[in-house]
Amino acid sequence: MRRVLTAATAALTLTTAGTMLAGTAGQAAPTGWGRPTVTVAPQPGAPGLGDTYFPDYGNGGYDVEHYDVRLRYDPATDRLTGTTTILATATQDLSAFNLDFLLDVESVRVNGWEASSSTAGAHELVVTPARTITRGQQLTIVVRYAGVPSETLVNDYTGWTRTADGALAVNEPESAWWWFPSNDHPLDKATFDISVSVPTGVEVISNGVQPRPPVAEAGNRTRWIWRTTSPTATYLAFMAIGQYDIVTDTTPSGQPVVNAYSTSLGELGPAARASIERTAEIVDWESGIFGPYPFEAQGGVAGPVDGISFALETQTRPVYGPGFWRRGANTYVVAHENAHQWFGDSVSVAEWRNIWLNEGFASYAEWLWSEEQGEGTAQEVFDFTYASYPADDEFWQVLPGDPGADRVFDNAVYDRGAMTLHQLRLAVGDDAFFEILPAWTAEHRYGNGTIAQFQALAERISGLDLDELFTTWLFTAGRPDVASAARKAAPPAEPKSWAKIRESHHLLSH
Repeated sequence: MRRVLTAATAALTLTTAGTMLAGTAGQAAPTGWGRPTVTVAPQPGAPGLGDTYFPDYGNGGYDVEHYDVRLRYDPATDRLTGTTTILATATQDLSAFNLDFLLDVESVRVNGWEASSSTAGAHELVVTPARTITRGQQLTIVVRYAGVPSETLVNDYTGWTRTADGALAVNEPESAWWWFPSNDHPLDKATFDISVSVPTGVEVISNGVQPRPPVAEAGNRTRWIWRTTSPTATYLAFMAIGQYDIVTDTTPSGQPVVNAYSTSLGELGPAARASIERTAEIVDWESGIFGPYPFEAQGGVAGPVDGISFALETQTRPVYGPGFWRRGANTYVVAHENAHQWFGDSVSVAEWRNIWLNEGFASYAEWLWSEEQGEGTAQEVFDFTYASYPADDEFWQVLPGDPGADRVFDNAVYDRGAMTLHQLRLAVGDDAFFEILPAWTAEHRYGNGTIAQFQALAERISGLDLDELFTTWLFTAGRPDVASAARKAAPPAEPKSWAKIRESHHLLSH
C-alpha cells in the first residue's frame, strides 16, 4: 500500500551576465563582471514530504490553505463525481507538482489555465501547469474527477467503506486519496468546505458546522453542506453517507453539537446513544484537564453495522464502529476519541513515528476518566495493565516512541503509551503533570509536534532530567522494572473500568 517515490533531479542552469535567468522572463540578470552565475531552474515539487515511515505521503512545493470539495454520490452504484478547488501558496518555483489522489481525473486547471496531468507511483497525480509557478504565488487548483472508490485499490486495499445504504470515508493514516485530491500529510493542514449531493432521503454528515440547511436539487436530490474553519489534517476530514438519525443541540456555552446514529444499528442503538450523547459532558471535563476545546463544534457518528470496525477521531465529530456498543454503553471510547481533538487533531504529529503523542495521550485520558467515574484510579489501571503483559510477551518488544510503519497502531502504542504518561506523572508530581498537558496543547495549537519537543516541555516545567524515563518507556525493548507493581504480594485487582478499556483498545489498535 505504501511506496517511496524518487524526487525529480534538480536542474541547474549556467548563465552569464546580461542573459535572462531561467524561469524569470522579463527580468535581467544582475551584472557580475562577466563571471558565470549559477541559478536553479523551476523544479517539480517533491512527490512526498519525507516522512520517516511514509516518505511519499504529502507533497512538496506548496502549502494548502483551503479545500472546497463539491461532490455527487449515488449509493446504488457507489459512483462519485467531484470538483475540488484547492487554494494554496507555492513555497518554491515550480515546473510541476503532485497531489495525492486515486480516482480518474477529467481535467485540472491552475489559476484558470488548463494543466496537463499524469499518474505516478501508488497514489500520485502529477500536475504540469501551462505556466511556471513562482515562489509565493497564490494558486487556485481545480480538479474534476469521477470513479467508484470501493473498486479503486492500492495493493488490494481501499480506504473507502461502501455500506448497504451509503459509504464511509473514514480511515488513518490515509483516506483522502479516494474522494478528494490533497496534500495528504498532517504537516499541511487546511480549512474545508464539503458539499455532497445525494438522493433525497439520504443523509450526509461531515466536519464542523452546517452553514445552511440541506438544499433541494433537481432530480429528487438534496445537497448537504458542511464547513470547518479550523486547520484540519486531510485524514481527519470525513464523510458518513447513508440513513442516519441526526440529533442536534448546543452546549451551555452555545457551541453546536451534532450526533448521528445509523438506522441499521437496531438493538445497538440505545447503547450508542447512551455513550455518544455524553460527548458534551466529556468534552467539558477534558477541557478542564487539557485546556480550552480547540474547535467550533463537537459530536459523534455511530456508523452502520456493515461499516468500519474501529473508531477514528475525525475532527469535531468522531466516527465509531458498531463493535463498541455490543456490550452496552461505552463512554471510554468517547473519552478516547475526544481526547484526540487535542492530541492528534489540534496538535498533530510532525511525523507518523510520533504516533505516541496521539494514542498514548488518548489512552491515558481513559485512565483519567476511570478515576473521574470512580471505576479505578489511574494507578490501579496502570498496575493491572502492567501485570496483564508477562515479561516475555511480544508486547514489550514494540517501542511506542518508534513502533515502525507496520505497527503504528500496535496495542503497545496504546497501553505502554499510557503507562509512559503515568510514569511521567509519578516522576514530576500531579501539579507539574497537569500543567504540562495544557501547556503542550496551547504551545502547539493547530500545529504539529514531536516527542522530543514534548520531553523538552516536560523537563522545562518540572525542572527534571527526564531522558532516562522517556528512553526506558518509549525507546527500549523489554518490560521496565516498576517497584510499585513488583512489591505487590498478589496480582492486582481488576478495576471496574478494565473490561471497557480493554474492549476499546482491541478494536482501536487495528
